[in-house]
Amino acid sequence: MDALELVVVLGAAIVVGEMIGRRVRLPTPILLLALGALLGFAPALRAVHLPSDLVLLVFLPALLYREAIVSSMREIRRSLRGVVLVSTLLVVLSAAAVAALAHAFGMAWGPAWVLGAALAPTDATAVGAMARLLPRRMMGVLRSESLVNDGTALVLYGVAVGVTVGEETLTAGHLSWLVVLSYGGGILAGLLVALVGQQARRRISDVLLANTVTLVTPFAAFLLAETVEASGVLAVVVAGLVLGRRAPREIDAATRRVAEPFWSLGAFVLNGALFVLVGIEVQSVVRALPSDALARAVGLAVAVWITILLVRAAFLYASAYLIRALDRRPSQLARRVSNRSRIVSTAAGFRGAVSLAAALGVPTTVSSGEAFPDRDLVVFVTAVVVVLTLVAQGLALPAVVRWARFAADDSAERERELASRVATREALDALPALAAELGVDDDEVALVRERFEQNLRLRGGNASPQEISARERSVALTLALLGHKRATIVRLRDEQEIDDAVMRELQARIDVEELALSEGDLTLD
Repeated sequence: MDALELVVVLGAAIVVGEMIGRRVRLPTPILLLALGALLGFAPALRAVHLPSDLVLLVFLPALLYREAIVSSMREIRRSLRGVVLVSTLLVVLSAAAVAALAHAFGMAWGPAWVLGAALAPTDATAVGAMARLLPRRMMGVLRSESLVNDGTALVLYGVAVGVTVGEETLTAGHLSWLVVLSYGGGILAGLLVALVGQQARRRISDVLLANTVTLVTPFAAFLLAETVEASGVLAVVVAGLVLGRRAPREIDAATRRVAEPFWSLGAFVLNGALFVLVGIEVQSVVRALPSDALARAVGLAVAVWITILLVRAAFLYASAYLIRALDRRPSQLARRVSNRSRIVSTAAGFRGAVSLAAALGVPTTVSSGEAFPDRDLVVFVTAVVVVLTLVAQGLALPAVVRWARFAADDSAERERELASRVATREALDALPALAAELGVDDDEVALVRERFEQNLRLRGGNASPQEISARERSVALTLALLGHKRATIVRLRDEQEIDDAVMRELQARIDVEELALSEGDLTLD
């Protein structure tokens, strides 16, 4: 099957899976995995493999960047200690537990650690696709964790592969240097690319060119980090977080209105294609294993999956009670969550693209020319565990969320109303000065004030659109007031009064109003 035919098959599978998912109300990723497995029976698709380079260089930078730019910095700050712990210590403990289990099943220590490192991190794209039922705070923590933990896992993975093939010598000093290089180099690469991208966006006014800069950014960050053997994943995440934070002040409405649907569509298609390809890959690794080894491989995969869940649950409970014992500040007491929420967090710890890319990236031979030990087993177990987390945990997650009995969370609505009200009020307060600066007469000022006061009475943007006529100075005044509202909303985000998601939603409303005014439609929402 050539590339063009594969593109058509993947596109058709995504459409069919999405349509079925909406009818039967099952998570779409699970259906796409099933469709991929069914497609794997087709002779023409049996030769299709998911190269690790494709995942690392095409899928991961774009998907991780999308997750990073929509992440909430407020939630990351609030849960920073927990995010650091699960992104480092939990990753190491998970990798060690899986390695010990694999060794007990007869696998040598080298490939056992490769397997453990591949399966240790949760996956940002899988979490984003599967865990939308969760409360906002928990979702923010899970996304933050899965954006950061890849750096730790890939350091362990690189050391394990290097030692197994005979290219690395495992010493404490060398391992420490690799950790510093991975994290430090990845962060610096991400910051450098973010700085360059920020300067480019300030100097480019053309909508298409500005969005081209945005498109290139994650791949440039990944490339720069990989060039110095640092963490490309971490570089993409850092660049996305920095630029996502700065975007409301540096990108105009027209550029945003093109970028947002583009990234939404791109993430949707890439996520769907990835799940279909994973389903096809499962067929491939099953066929690669000898029939007499299949039962052992399945048993190991199930045992590894259960071990990952148990280690995660134990760590979440133990770390929470340790923090409670050491930190009794009122702010810490306010951040406490129920024990049931930790079970939900355990169930939402999906594995995905990073794990599969790591397994497929294992070399076929060692330095002596012999085959890499148990490579097919590593790939098979990784693929099966990824499928188990997505299917078993994904299907169970709605029931687990209901069992947890989370309180209704209306914080987003309250923040939305707060931001709308404050932004409109402050825009009205600035109206006299802006009108004088633009030379707008009293009648036009009264008209604009009336519409903004109606907007304020309806709590920030639910007024029915109406066509009104006004002179150019009135339009300029209205645009200036919208700019003032936008600045207020961004300020409330910076002061942590509202979440990034609320800020983006209200900013999108203002963008629509601004573009409508600029194009001659004087409708105010």
